[in-house]
Amino acid sequence: MFRTRRRGRAVVAGVCLVLGIGLIGGAAAGSWIAEDDEDSAARGFAAAVPVWHSVPVDTLFPPVVQGAGDGPGGADRTWTRIAVAPDSGCADAFDPLLWKVLADAGCRRLLRATYTDATQSYVTTVGLLFTRADPAGMSALATRFRTQHLAERPDLMPRPYAARNTPAAGFGDDQRATWTLSVRTDAPVVVYAVSGWADGRSVDTPQPAADAVRAGATTAQAQSGLGDEAQGLSGQIAQRLRRTVGSAATNATKRPS
Repeated sequence: MFRTRRRGRAVVAGVCLVLGIGLIGGAAAGSWIAEDDEDSAARGFAAAVPVWHSVPVDTLFPPVVQGAGDGPGGADRTWTRIAVAPDSGCADAFDPLLWKVLADAGCRRLLRATYTDATQSYVTTVGLLFTRADPAGMSALATRFRTQHLAERPDLMPRPYAARNTPAAGFGDDQRATWTLSVRTDAPVVVYAVSGWADGRSVDTPQPAADAVRAGATTAQAQSGLGDEAQGLSGQIAQRLRRTVGSAATNATKRPS
């Protein structure tokens, strides 16, 4: 009986030792994985910084954008680019109050393009604001937009880019009908889109795209699908940016040191 107890204690001790080693090994592996994830995120963020001047405009803003399921009721959409703004700073590109909110992140460069739908009934400007902020700065800006619901305020709408001799020629501040704005934390970029009617009609009560695409929404923006225009096109451009940055980060990792 005494030997049995000893053997039992030895087995328990062995199990505890194995479990202890396993826990230590698991913790170490978890730490290594976390470090790898952090390194990967840092590489991705750094790779996004020069994209505004190192990537062709057709890569970020293709002449034609296909939006599978991006229309009302999951319909497919096709957008055709009708104007590209020269890359610029942010002076006069945003309403003063919106720029006051964004200013802490700084403005490295602003890229914009305007699209129209297949029927040329709507026009949408999509923009990529490349900031000067580091990851902590972008996270702080994203948190502020989320907690204060800043992306839903009509007095913080982005401005459109109108171009002469295009369906967007009359697309000014008063024609803004719906918009969306997203602060990215994986890159120093703010992605936005603002939509309106191509006939130049003014809009008294703009509506956030997120509200316009909700089931049961009855506003003109909702019934016309303008919310889907802004949200769908913005999402497509954001996906292209993500893929472009991912490729740049991968290439940077493969380069010999």
